[in-house]
Amino acid sequence: MFTGLVEATGRVRSLEPRGEQARLSLDIPFAAELEMGESVAVNGCCLTVAALDPAGASFDLLGQTLAVTSLGDLAQGSILNLERALRAGDRFGGHFVQGHVDATGRVLALEERGQDHVLDVSLPPEIARLCIDKGSLCIDGISLTIAELSPESARFWITPHTFAVTHLPGLKTGARVNLEADMLAKHVAKLMAGFTAARGA
Repeated sequence: MFTGLVEATGRVRSLEPRGEQARLSLDIPFAAELEMGESVAVNGCCLTVAALDPAGASFDLLGQTLAVTSLGDLAQGSILNLERALRAGDRFGGHFVQGHVDATGRVLALEERGQDHVLDVSLPPEIARLCIDKGSLCIDGISLTIAELSPESARFWITPHTFAVTHLPGLKTGARVNLEADMLAKHVAKLMAGFTAARGA
């Protein structure tokens, strides 16, 4: 379980194809504190530490991970958002994030507005139906509040702090981003679908 509050950014050393899978190696500021098998959210995708060294870690990307997320788009030097799993007793900010990416969207615009920035992201239908105005959406591991919502996209206002401590300064228009809808919204949608089906039976 994660919160969507980015702990640090890392840098891609390499993305090595291994058949239908791949191994992702990163420079990580808190690598010395990690353990083998630990979970780390990498651009919002929960990955398991498969190898460690004093300055970084490597993760195995399964075929499903490459198919559903944007991690296969990474290049050497790419900057990534990182968050370690929540520990019992930690203060909880952001919102409930599982690290299970639902789909990808694309950056439509990222513009400076005074001291803040405005981010527009396209939403596939299966994500858009789970979003509400002022609700939460996890984008590349960042817990963001939806400021404006349309049937096909969402707008987010980015504070100076969030912009400074995440990968957002390097994000380009057209880039794919990982999306995870609010977990509570997904549960409610499934319950309502079952209720509707039962009533129609």
